[in-house]
Amino acid sequence: QVQLLESGGGSVQAGGSLRLSCAGSGRTFSSQVMGWFRQAPGKERDFVAAITWSGGRIYYADSVKGRFTISRDNVQNTLYLQMDSLKPEDTAVYYCAGRPLGAASLTSTPGTYAYWGQGTQVTVSS
Repeated sequence: QVQLLESGGGSVQAGGSLRLSCAGSGRTFSSQVMGWFRQAPGKERDFVAAITWSGGRIYYADSVKGRFTISRDNVQNTLYLQMDSLKPEDTAVYYCAGRPLGAASLTSTPGTYAYWGQGTQVTVSS
């Protein structure tokens, strides 16, 4: 069982930066595909980025490509999302998520992730 806890959200002006962290507990964190999703009020949960257990393959949503960077530290059991050049449309609750142990592919569908954090709010003002 993996438990995930996000931190680092907050309020920032457009063009600013934030770094989200997701601390994972459990012995399998370092072996799992991990991802970030976001959900704005009244909208569905959208894919942001995903990373393999080694960090060797990364997948971004087109809307964040070139502005956001996903990374992980398997020694610290922590997943990161560096967000630069933030826009008001990036405002949402951001969730980290983990795929089941043994699932190796990078996917953008929330239903393929088994473990979820509680979310952290990011608000970008214009």
